[in-house]
Amino acid sequence: MRTWSHKFPSLGEISTPAAKLHCRSGDQGLDEQIKKWICWDRNPETLSKIKELVKSQDWYMLRSLLCRRLDFGDDGLRAEMGAGFNAMNDLVVIQTAQGLCAYLIKQYPDKLMHSNRGIVIGYDARQNSKRFADLTATVFLNNNFRVYLFQRFVPTPFVPYTILRLNCLAGVMVTASHNPKQDNGYKIYWTNGAQITTTHENGIYQAILENLEPQVCAWNVDTLKDNKMLFDPYNNVVPAYFDSLKREFTCQQLVDNCECPVSFTYTAMHGVGYAYIDMAFPKLNLEEVIPVQEQADPDPEFPTAPSPDPEEGKSALKLCLETATSNESDIVLANDPDADRLAVGELADEGEYKLFTGNELGTLLGWWALELYRMKTEKPDLAKCSMISSTISSKILKSMAAIEGFTFHETMTGFKWIASKVSDEQKAGKKVLFAFEESIGYMMCSNVPDKDGISAAVHVGTMACYLRCKKCMSLQEKLRDIYEKYGFHSSVVSYAICNDVCLIQNIFHRLRNFGGGQKDTYPKSILCGEFEIEHVRDLTTGYDSSKPGKKAEYTVSEGTQMITFTFKNGFVITLCSSGTEPKLKYYAEMCGKPENKRWDEMEKTTRRMVEAAVNEFYEPEKNGLKLKTED
Repeated sequence: MRTWSHKFPSLGEISTPAAKLHCRSGDQGLDEQIKKWICWDRNPETLSKIKELVKSQDWYMLRSLLCRRLDFGDDGLRAEMGAGFNAMNDLVVIQTAQGLCAYLIKQYPDKLMHSNRGIVIGYDARQNSKRFADLTATVFLNNNFRVYLFQRFVPTPFVPYTILRLNCLAGVMVTASHNPKQDNGYKIYWTNGAQITTTHENGIYQAILENLEPQVCAWNVDTLKDNKMLFDPYNNVVPAYFDSLKREFTCQQLVDNCECPVSFTYTAMHGVGYAYIDMAFPKLNLEEVIPVQEQADPDPEFPTAPSPDPEEGKSALKLCLETATSNESDIVLANDPDADRLAVGELADEGEYKLFTGNELGTLLGWWALELYRMKTEKPDLAKCSMISSTISSKILKSMAAIEGFTFHETMTGFKWIASKVSDEQKAGKKVLFAFEESIGYMMCSNVPDKDGISAAVHVGTMACYLRCKKCMSLQEKLRDIYEKYGFHSSVVSYAICNDVCLIQNIFHRLRNFGGGQKDTYPKSILCGEFEIEHVRDLTTGYDSSKPGKKAEYTVSEGTQMITFTFKNGFVITLCSSGTEPKLKYYAEMCGKPENKRWDEMEKTTRRMVEAAVNEFYEPEKNGLKLKTED
């Protein structure tokens, strides 16, 4: 969808167009929603779309656009841009900003806090991102809040960093991360710098419903001109961010970075990352990255990357790998468009690039965080340290914790839960060394209580230099070394495409009623009984066969499907729906003991069991699911 560039009518030009249209669908609720949209929306394009549908009496389409409301998912609000209450558009953004503002006023009634601490707003390079950020700023300025609005594209992690540095009450990042170009999104961060979780989501959503009608000046972005309560935090925040990043390393490591000839090829996937990576690497004495020129500049059309997700592997990183090959680079680095995630590859002996999975890179960075802590701390005390990962991620940190003595915590899926746990650990006096999620999201320092692709890239670069110059090892060799000490962890992460919400519900309903249609009767084995299931955990319903009373410790958000099967041989597979994409995902792992060196056998068993579980549980052929093509 193209950017909305138009002149908005003034308040004096607004009439009551709803009365001129015959909203007689036969559905009183739909008619009311149509009238509200036509009365409230001042965006000519989205308003015209709804009017056209009314004139053509396309009640089915109008019902789908207006009778469902966009709700919070794993990463805030995210949807296709267009008309309707279940899409991303000017009106929905204004309503969301008004709801957030009202909720903040309720949580922090002291008006001095509004004007002194305020809110930070950032945005990426997608179509309409700046527009949505400006509208959000307008709402808060009209309610006498101090507003820190970045005046250029920034990576998502800069918003939570700014909240903590400037002591803001909350933050908003307008981004749809790695989604297709037609999408956009709205992420909300709380006072602790963490993305909001269920309690705040529910409170804000209720406040949105109570503040749906745009305030009188909500559409007037001229409010931003010469406003004494509006500030650009860039010069205050960005140099401080890089200074704090530099302090995460020892002086000797900075010297080693300068002397160690490791070369890097980098792609921003048409997003915001390159400008910041280009600043970061020289500051840490790392060799400047070789950019993929075709993807270096922000471009909302994503012309060379229709699916701008580096997690997709070689298919998404084709240009990056070609650039790396032609320049004989040692390391490949790829940020997603809002630069909060990182994919990494390394040149292998045979001249091809080994792309690390999210779990493999999490393994390397977990070891690196431990190594850094020991090098920087005069009297390291791991009993006062912790590491965190989500339930769908590798259990390698748990295996490390059992040997090294730090505390390991597992959270629900989504970095908002990881960040919330980070906050809890800090309150308890613990030092959080590292946190990650397998979907290439890494937190190397709690200065940013969120995944941070800029910080992770610098750490990977410094780790690669350290290993080469001090240990004469590659990243791949170090990964094997880690498995030797803590046990081999064989994991498979993939998905099937499914656009039918009802089909997804039916697939999981079948698994929950596997024994003749009876409730909580899940499959007991795969491959005709060859591999038996020991425990089942269903975080959608709250069922856990391994717990007293068969009650799970926590549940996922409403509408999310997630079932985990633990087999007697140690194999674990989690099946779940995606909160942001039309995918049925699966996450599988076999965790070996350090003394078990039969890695090839474990790998074969893992892949065989994954194939069987996916075929028997998802039934892709019967259900018409398209499985991801593996690289």
